[in-house]
Amino acid sequence: MSTKRFDVAIAGEINLDLVLYGLPKMMPCERELLADDFAMTLGSSSAILAHNLSTLGVSVTMATLVGPDALGEIALQRLHDANVDLGGVRHTDACSTGVTLMLPHGKERHTLTYPGTMAKMSLADLDPDYLASARHFHLSSLYLQTALRPDVPELFRNMKSAGLTVSLDTNDDPDDRWEGLLDTVLPLVDIFMPNEDEACRMTRTTSVEAAIDVLGNIVPLVAVKCGSRGALIRSAGVVQEIAPVPVTPVDTVGAGDSFNTGFLFGYLRDMSPVAAARCGNICGALSTQRPGGTEAFRDKVLVESFLEAHGGLVKD
Repeated sequence: MSTKRFDVAIAGEINLDLVLYGLPKMMPCERELLADDFAMTLGSSSAILAHNLSTLGVSVTMATLVGPDALGEIALQRLHDANVDLGGVRHTDACSTGVTLMLPHGKERHTLTYPGTMAKMSLADLDPDYLASARHFHLSSLYLQTALRPDVPELFRNMKSAGLTVSLDTNDDPDDRWEGLLDTVLPLVDIFMPNEDEACRMTRTTSVEAAIDVLGNIVPLVAVKCGSRGALIRSAGVVQEIAPVPVTPVDTVGAGDSFNTGFLFGYLRDMSPVAAARCGNICGALSTQRPGGTEAFRDKVLVESFLEAHGGLVKD
C-alpha cells in the first residue's frame, strides 16, 4: 500500500480563461466588435488538469505562483472548491497573475496570453520534498514557464530519484523552436502527451505516425491527442489507434488537458495504455460539453450521466 500523501503533484501555471464567442476571425482595428456569448473559466493546462483530476477522486496537490490580484484569487478558489491541495502555492507582488483571452472560431481559435506569474515561477518557488510526497509528478506548458524551464531536467531528476513517475505535456512553444526538449527533457519523462500538431513540429516530421515513432524511441509511453480522430499511443514499440468518443462539442477549449486527466486517471489505477487512452478520450469528450476546460467537470450530474453513458472509466 502506498505511503504517499498525494496521487499527483503538479507544478505549473495558473490563470483564468476569458472566452468571447461569435467574433469574426478577421477583426478590423478601431471598431466595436460584439461577441454573442462570454465565459470566464479556470484556465491553464496545469490548473485544468489539477481541477479535473481532483473531481474524479484523484488526490492532487498543485504548486504555483500567483500575484496580488482578484484573478489569481478566483482561480485558486476554483481549485479549492475542487479539493485540490494548495500547500505548494506561493504569492508574489512582483507581477500579476497571467490571463488568457480566447476567441473561438469553430474548430479554430485565437489564443492571446499575458504570462504574468506563469513566466516568473522558478525552481526556488518549489518545495521538492512537498512535491515528492506524491506518487506521480506532472508538468504542463513547458515553454510558457520561462523561469522554471532551464531547471526542469533537475526538477525531473529530483522527482524520479524520490520514486515518482513523471509526465509532461509541453503545450505549444510560441517561438516554435522546441529547444532542449528531445535531448535533455524527454529522456527523463515516463509519459508524454502532446497533440498531433505539436508532435509533428517538435520532431520536424510531416505525419503524426512519423512523429510518434521519433518520440517513442525516447519516451516509454507516448499518447498523442488527435482531436476528433481520437488518439495514438505508442508503448513497448507498438502504436495503436484509440477511437474517439463521438459528441457534438459546445467548446473544445481544454479538451486536450481533459484527455490528460482521463489518461492519468487510468495510468494511476494500473490500467493498460489502451484503457488509459480510452479514459482520456471519454474525459476529453466530456470537457467539450460545456464552455472552457473545467465547467463540465464542475457539473456533477453531467459527469455522472456522461460517464455512465460511455461505460465509465474502467479497465475493460
